[in-house]
Amino acid sequence: MVKENSVSFFDKEGLRLDGRRPDELRPIELKVGVLGNASGSAFVHQGGNKILVGVYGPREIHPKHLELPNRAALRCRYHMAPFSVEERKNPAPSRRELELSKVIREALEPVVFTEYYPRTTIDVYIEVLQSDGGTRCSGIIGASLALADAGIPMRDLIVACACGKIGGKIVLDLNDFEDKQGEADLPVAMLPQSGKILLLQMDGHLTLNEFNEAFDLAVEGCKLIYEMQKEALRASYPPIEEEQDVRAAEAEK
Repeated sequence: MVKENSVSFFDKEGLRLDGRRPDELRPIELKVGVLGNASGSAFVHQGGNKILVGVYGPREIHPKHLELPNRAALRCRYHMAPFSVEERKNPAPSRRELELSKVIREALEPVVFTEYYPRTTIDVYIEVLQSDGGTRCSGIIGASLALADAGIPMRDLIVACACGKIGGKIVLDLNDFEDKQGEADLPVAMLPQSGKILLLQMDGHLTLNEFNEAFDLAVEGCKLIYEMQKEALRASYPPIEEEQDVRAAEAEK
């Protein structure tokens, strides 16, 4: 059922309540290598979302009956911290968290070369420290970076972004208020180089033209975030020239 309410989503100048244009992403900060004890890790700060991702593996799998003879088992846990939302959340996994764990795992599986590591496991832990809408997309962005930081071979970085409909208009990257009060939400995850779609869900109602407009806008958002992902990975490693200079200086000592 389409939501009918008198909520205002735009100001007099046509901007959204957080000051963004309809086609504008929330501010995004991406970091990798933030956890010393994980094989790979990433931190995503997107709008009000703060998400920490840790990857462990490839490593021996327990219990043994879960091992796969021809590939690694990719396991994913999406979890929201009790303090991540305004009203304290029960720390036990909810049905939504179990569903999103499955959805994110299925989006990541086609990307990772699991066949390189038979009889092992690669574990992805996504911890939502603060939630502000679109956490599944932010979690996928962080999981992709953490896998890359762990040195696990992938076909490409996977990137995700959502579009939606609020106040009768198609907008990019909904925040929590827009997600809850809006008319539709369309998360998309893809491989930017090949254009392959790995996740496509929709909550709400869109006409065919609105769906096409929202999908195209989500793809453009994914391309922008993809460049940010690559820059975050570059920033985590010193350029080869700088590394050579440091080694030369140490050799002279």
